[in-house]
Amino acid sequence: MSRPLKRILFIIGGAVGLLVLVALAVPLILGANRYKPQLEAAASDALGMDVRVGGRLSMGFFPGLHVTMEDGRILGEQGVVVASAKRVRLFVDLLPLLRKELRLRRIELTQPTLSIERDAEGRYNVERLKKAVALLGALDGASVSLSDGTLLFADRRSGKGIKATDFDLVVSRVRVAGGRNSQLLKGLSFKAELNCGEVRTKDLSVSALKVLVDGKDGVFQLNPVTMSVFGGHSEGSIRADVTGPVPIYLVHYSLPGFRIEEFLKALSPTKAAEGGMDFSANLSMRGNTSRQLVESAAGDFSLRGGDLTLVGHDLDGEISRFESSQNFSLVDVGAVFLAGPVGLAVTKGYNFASLFQGSGGTTRIGALVSEWRIEHGVAQATDVALATAENRIALQGGLDFVSGRFADMTVAVVDAEGCATVRQAIRGPFGKPEVEKPHVLKSLTGPMRKLYRKARGLFPSGPCEVFYSGSVAPPK
Repeated sequence: MSRPLKRILFIIGGAVGLLVLVALAVPLILGANRYKPQLEAAASDALGMDVRVGGRLSMGFFPGLHVTMEDGRILGEQGVVVASAKRVRLFVDLLPLLRKELRLRRIELTQPTLSIERDAEGRYNVERLKKAVALLGALDGASVSLSDGTLLFADRRSGKGIKATDFDLVVSRVRVAGGRNSQLLKGLSFKAELNCGEVRTKDLSVSALKVLVDGKDGVFQLNPVTMSVFGGHSEGSIRADVTGPVPIYLVHYSLPGFRIEEFLKALSPTKAAEGGMDFSANLSMRGNTSRQLVESAAGDFSLRGGDLTLVGHDLDGEISRFESSQNFSLVDVGAVFLAGPVGLAVTKGYNFASLFQGSGGTTRIGALVSEWRIEHGVAQATDVALATAENRIALQGGLDFVSGRFADMTVAVVDAEGCATVRQAIRGPFGKPEVEKPHVLKSLTGPMRKLYRKARGLFPSGPCEVFYSGSVAPPK
């Protein structure tokens, strides 16, 4: 048989086959709703949770074999809706289906909503969906898109929650290597783009979140990760390697020019400070649980600012009157050292009360530096100080994120030589710490301070125990 004749017969055979498929499919397409109970039962068995289609069910062949479900829902205990979508469209590869194999080409979800809850005993309402991991193989070579979605998370044990709205997700080039369910993530590859209008918690609001993901064989690069927070626009990256027995994570993050007043607004509506600051962090972590990640955390984070203003406080005046009034808290001023994303974990419990109860006046902070080194989940101050027109205030000690405690943290007023003149310590849990009364080491109020400086320059005394020797220069 000649090649042209073979080609003609192949075309004719294909056309006849297509006509047969269409003829067989027309009754199915027109009467697809009759198969809704069977589809719901099959989906429920596959996902491990009750699946319902509240609206119309339809099928089509163009631009490919697809099933469209209106008002799709996944129900949890007592019929509570765990997940839903206004429209679900599944595109199926035809030839594998003829061999009774399900192979999805594309999944489209319109206005999906996922509501995850953790009860008081620590159980999640979506735990039964673990069964759906077995379906990942059906996504090999597929793409997934979610548009105008909402994610809700509520932790009944802690009272915390997260709400993400107006998000779009596109996943493409999905490749799933073979192996047991527990090993699927190590053989997973895909590209993805996530855009989210807003992510909100009780204390924090993030907008314009965008994440690009490039995953290959269990190594996932999230770069860049950008968002708007505290009046600034941040950028960062995350590298997750899950190929080994213990996942490894590398995090880089920078938030230049954020507004300290926006950060402090999460603690109190009263304006306590204003100005721009720069935050950055570089961390490495490893572990399978959140506790393991915290315990292994290592790296550094930095906070810097200049030309800041404390609102409602004449800091220099309060320090000069400190010995007579005894109602000024150095520890509360230390809150500005902890501003930024890392500071939320610390300041939300204690709230540094007097910082928001100003006695009047303002203070200009010419320079602020807050540098920390993290090892095994404990952040240690390496260079933490600020300078006003007349004083320097410095901080020593650590933040133990593993146990959630202040690690012998001390805030002090330091003189030109870096010696502490007044110091105050804070220790104990972040939420309920023990704050010592300020300890006066030297009497340096009013004109006596100037006299002391001159006398110390003419007749130097013995060496002092230096409390601070960092980069923030003393006021002139």
